[in-house]
Amino acid sequence: MAHASELQRVAPARQRRVGLALAAAVIAAWLTLHVWGVFFHRWSAIDALRVPLLVALQSWLSTGLFIVAHDAIHGSLAPQRPRVNAWIGQLCVALYAGFNFRRLAASHQRHHEAPGTADDPDFHAAAPRTFAPWLYAFFTRHFRWTEFGIVTAVLLAYIALGAQALNLVTFWALPALGSALQLFTVGTWLPHRHGEDAFADHHRARSLRWPWLASLLACYHFGWHHEHHLHPHVPWWRLPSVRRV
Repeated sequence: MAHASELQRVAPARQRRVGLALAAAVIAAWLTLHVWGVFFHRWSAIDALRVPLLVALQSWLSTGLFIVAHDAIHGSLAPQRPRVNAWIGQLCVALYAGFNFRRLAASHQRHHEAPGTADDPDFHAAAPRTFAPWLYAFFTRHFRWTEFGIVTAVLLAYIALGAQALNLVTFWALPALGSALQLFTVGTWLPHRHGEDAFADHHRARSLRWPWLASLLACYHFGWHHEHHLHPHVPWWRLPSVRRV
């Protein structure tokens, strides 16, 4: 495991600069592709090759919005700047699916206090190994009527502004669903599901020891989940440097 000196190597000011720059890049890229895809994309023959790549990219960027907000929850996005964390975190989860940052932060705190137990809102104690029931419980627990109402209102506004149904499905709905599956599978189910191997400690989390690029593409290194639980103050982009060996 990384030594304490490694964990303290990045000064708060530098961590803020890097974290905010990466957050700005993710938000700007997501907004650009979202607005272009929903309102300005015109379909042509080349889309048979282009659109699957764009959907995959937008799914990954949507995941990035949530990961940035997750760092904001832990205060690791902008260390020593709680208002900046709260503002950017709220922006990201609102863009993601109309979520409330404070409610998500409270839920995530409970997850860290009792991971992999019946008191963990991200855990499915009734089916601690099975993908589908856990995914359903995870989705319905976090995406409530409030979020459904917000997303519906935005959808109606988009239609009123001239967005086409196929564009909405392709560049908004599909990336949102892909991102939800990505976050759940890599960030929750694989690290916390029960298996034949015992967990290392009370965090009840395992890490997915994938190569750096695969880890980044899978979920912004959030597969290094045991390390995250050990060092929740470490932002996503630093997790590979503190992973267990």
